[in-house]
Amino acid sequence: MSASHRRILISEVGPRDGLQSIRSVMPTSAKLEWISALAAAGLKEIEVGSFVPPKLLPQMADIREVVAHALSIPDLRVAVLAPNLRGSQSAFEAGVHKVTLPVSVTDEHALANVRKTTAQLIDEVRSIVALRDEQFPGTEIEAGVSVAFGCTIAGTVTDDQTMRMCLAMAECGVDEIGLSDTSGYANPVQVRRLFRRLQSEVGAKAGGAHFHNTRGQGLANVVAALDAGVTTIDSSQAGLGGCPYAPGATGNIVTEDLAFLLEAMGYDTGMDIDKLIAARSILAQALPGEALYGHVQDAGLPKGFSYADGRAPSAPQPEGCLLGAAQ
Repeated sequence: MSASHRRILISEVGPRDGLQSIRSVMPTSAKLEWISALAAAGLKEIEVGSFVPPKLLPQMADIREVVAHALSIPDLRVAVLAPNLRGSQSAFEAGVHKVTLPVSVTDEHALANVRKTTAQLIDEVRSIVALRDEQFPGTEIEAGVSVAFGCTIAGTVTDDQTMRMCLAMAECGVDEIGLSDTSGYANPVQVRRLFRRLQSEVGAKAGGAHFHNTRGQGLANVVAALDAGVTTIDSSQAGLGGCPYAPGATGNIVTEDLAFLLEAMGYDTGMDIDKLIAARSILAQALPGEALYGHVQDAGLPKGFSYADGRAPSAPQPEGCLLGAAQ
């Protein structure tokens, strides 16, 4: 299928993966303003936080207020992360549309991240799915398979190791199985191969891609995932984020750069990149001193750029070369 006939969902994870990875605690009022601005820019799915004890992640202490606000935004699919049965029940009761469960491929990462072995994680997921099926049948459950391409603690992760966890998740009854490059180890050949195998072995349950740009491979891995037929890509505004339990694995791919890449290639995202760039100002004001990444906000959209659906940019396009004489 050609790019011009494909809609790609950008799932924004900044309010969760981004904010939980920095020391600063973003004021609740700024979070609500930011989420509203992201939705106004065209994002249809936002992971707004995680249901974890505030003493562990004070950045998520206001999760219930944040979820309530997000649920009030028309046409926004509200997602959260929950690491265990207790957190999942709270998320279900809050009325979210989607709960992502982090399930590590390696015992080493699982123990560091949620203090459980992979076998214990599988049992936990089975209990969470049973609770959902019994009391909250309208809520979607995604298994986010962490360190699917390599682990900073255990090292190399084989395709067979990753697929064993994916198949276990399918047997548990989750709705969707996504692959996460938690450690920034993935390369495009590996991404293409593993997503094709995932689709072959779990069928319609094969889900989206979550890449970190730790080694500068993030957008290259996105293109490989697109080649494999992936239609949901996670990203974080300004590249905020990284797993606290994967040493050195900082930085999600930048939502602004991802939206430009997809639209320039002819994929329809429904995004307004100018509005997305404008939303960065909320981050800059609320998180002074935090590094914000990306390129499109500095260079602007190219002269003559149009969106895949034929729209023109909402802001004026630059005249000539921003850097002076052409080289």
